[in-house]
Amino acid sequence: MPTLADIHDEYAFLDPDDRYRLLIDLGRELAPMPAALKTDATLVRGCSASVWIYPTQVAGGRLHFLADSNAAITKGLVALALVAVQDRTPAEIVATDIAAELAPFDLQRQLSSNRTQGLPNMIALIRETAARMAG
Repeated sequence: MPTLADIHDEYAFLDPDDRYRLLIDLGRELAPMPAALKTDATLVRGCSASVWIYPTQVAGGRLHFLADSNAAITKGLVALALVAVQDRTPAEIVATDIAAELAPFDLQRQLSSNRTQGLPNMIALIRETAARMAG
């Protein structure tokens, strides 16, 4: 999986249409999320599109999130947020300022408010899940 810095290096040189394509491609790279996990309990509230995030624990107590969305760009946004925290310990995730990690992408200016309105809720769910599992 590329780092946020690697993704940003590419993103910074792209025009707006290609930035959309990059986000869509990131979303396509997410591991498939089984339909059985797309429940009300895993649904992110406050997103214009449906977004589901489900945590799994892997070796060393690290968290690996499965995620999906019914909108391609939104799926790319959740994939981008997960790059900042994927396969880290719950404590590391809690200590990560995901919004600050995503700030260089200037998503609020690059995308419509409809597309980004749910991003804080995605981040909050990731952080709350990690905090619950760290505690």
